[in-house]
Amino acid sequence: MPISKNQIKWITSLQQKKHRVKEGFFVAEGIKVVNEFLDSKGELHCLYLTDDIRVDYEQYSHQILSHKELSRISSLKTPNKILGLFKIPNQYPPEDKGLTVVLDQINDPGNLGTIIRLCDWFGVKELICSKDTVDCYNAKVVQSTMGSLTRVEVKYVDLLTYLTQNDRPVYLADMEGENVYHATLPENGVVIMGNEANGVSSDIKEMVKKKLTIPRFGEFQCTESLNVATATAILLHEFRRSIGKSN
Repeated sequence: MPISKNQIKWITSLQQKKHRVKEGFFVAEGIKVVNEFLDSKGELHCLYLTDDIRVDYEQYSHQILSHKELSRISSLKTPNKILGLFKIPNQYPPEDKGLTVVLDQINDPGNLGTIIRLCDWFGVKELICSKDTVDCYNAKVVQSTMGSLTRVEVKYVDLLTYLTQNDRPVYLADMEGENVYHATLPENGVVIMGNEANGVSSDIKEMVKKKLTIPRFGEFQCTESLNVATATAILLHEFRRSIGKSN
């Protein structure tokens, strides 16, 4: 049965945040990403797939499409063989334990997707985002997480309120901070990463006293800053390395 114009219109509307919020669904594409959501607690609405992989998904609610039809509902330049619609899960209050990454006004979907994967890799179960950080159910974010979004809880909150209520040590990535390679870092703590162009907002910067910097080793010292995802990777590595040294 061909996909209807109304279905196409509804599915493609989910590429916009306002429609995802209104409808409560998001899109996942590609065999790897879709399988991760199917294997998790993700609530499936429907799969749209090409006939050559039908046998692997017969147990799920699905609709068979031609490659041309699939391309009409895909956000990818080169559509894969499968697209899934999943229900956006409920968001629960943040937990005050473990190591948590906080993102302030991150705009780039690729950066957010990479940071979610880094949290998954380094065992950070909760990622806290300012309300103006890019939506984690943006199609580009979902795609770039490669399934890590199923294992990392992403929560959007008022950061000032969150940080005020937090009891763990709070660290801020800052060019003027303590050399991270010399710092003694705790197992339980919060590390804040700021906007790609402007860093952390001034009110948060004033609130947080502990600041960490990644020193430059280049001969000319001309590089302004690191990509926020790259900086997150280095800082998370150092937090986890500190645990290893103390054990």
